[in-house]
Amino acid sequence: MGEKRPKGSPGKASVNNESLTPLLPFAAEKVAQLLLDWYGQAGRDLPWRQTRDPYRIWLAEIMLQQTTVTTAIGYYQRFLESFPTLEQLAAAPQEQVIDLWAGLGYYVRARNLHAAAQVVVHQLGGLFPADVAGLMQLPGIGRSTAGAVAALAFEQAAPILDGNVRRILCRLFALQEAPHSRAAEKKLWLWAEALTPEQRVHDYTQAIMDLGALVCLPRHPLCPECPLKDLCQARSSGLEQQLPLKQPQKQVPQRHALALLIQWQGRYLVQRRPARGFLGGLWEFPTLSLDGQSSVADSLARLMADYAVQGKAQALGRIKHVYSHFRLELQLFRVPVAGLAAMAETDGRSNWYTSVQLETLALHGAHKKALEYLGE
Repeated sequence: MGEKRPKGSPGKASVNNESLTPLLPFAAEKVAQLLLDWYGQAGRDLPWRQTRDPYRIWLAEIMLQQTTVTTAIGYYQRFLESFPTLEQLAAAPQEQVIDLWAGLGYYVRARNLHAAAQVVVHQLGGLFPADVAGLMQLPGIGRSTAGAVAALAFEQAAPILDGNVRRILCRLFALQEAPHSRAAEKKLWLWAEALTPEQRVHDYTQAIMDLGALVCLPRHPLCPECPLKDLCQARSSGLEQQLPLKQPQKQVPQRHALALLIQWQGRYLVQRRPARGFLGGLWEFPTLSLDGQSSVADSLARLMADYAVQGKAQALGRIKHVYSHFRLELQLFRVPVAGLAAMAETDGRSNWYTSVQLETLALHGAHKKALEYLGE
């Protein structure tokens, strides 16, 4: 947990506070003081709060972008066992970084993590930028993550707007707009900046994240326990359960593919995707996209021919999985092979693994779900 300092004024809000203060229904300094007092009693004790090392803080923030704290802790500790320094991370092969990330999902984070480490080591002399603008030049770092690193590692008065803070501000200011709309985004950043103090910004940043994680919950917020309950505009209007508003759902394209689970002596063939591009560096079973023009039988025959596999393929079932910008329906087929002599040569990115080994391999989403069918 961040260092707990004696109670005192948290300082003025940051750069735009002079113009924004008249628009606030309360004093910005009041919010910071209430949060800091609460944090001194209720703040969480997390591994990355024991340091001001920008490498370790950055690593935690990247992991937490799409991962719960409970899950991230174990990965964070194991990651640092393998790469205790930024230099060791930068020197590692990208495949090793991705494999260590296995199970965390959103693997683009791992690729960007590795790329950013190389930039800092080879182009910046091993020193992280201390300001938001500099941090945002690194791969995988947006404004909120940059603000968190700047505030937590360098005590810069930089606002953040992660999911927890976004939810708090929507309720605190009773924002009745879609929270990710362009207009809402602008308001939320202005409010986040207005409330961020110039002093004790490290503890303030931890405090507002903890408030969202522990009290201002997505469903059933614990309003009686909230240090900001008397300032909250949603609570005073009876809207704390309705806000934030739900984001309108976008139409997501549907894709279809089939995967071939080639089995030999209790092992299955998987291959690593190219390092660049969608799902880069992750493992998958041999796969073929269905174009809607060829039948499933013809497509299956083509995939088996590509790997010089003969025999009768057994249909195992269908898997549905949602990626960031499309939905995938994956049909699974398994075919055992007696030997490897007749199989086509691979490109060096393929390997055979047991079902136990596959459990810890960096398979991407739909293919991770396919493991449920291996025992059938």
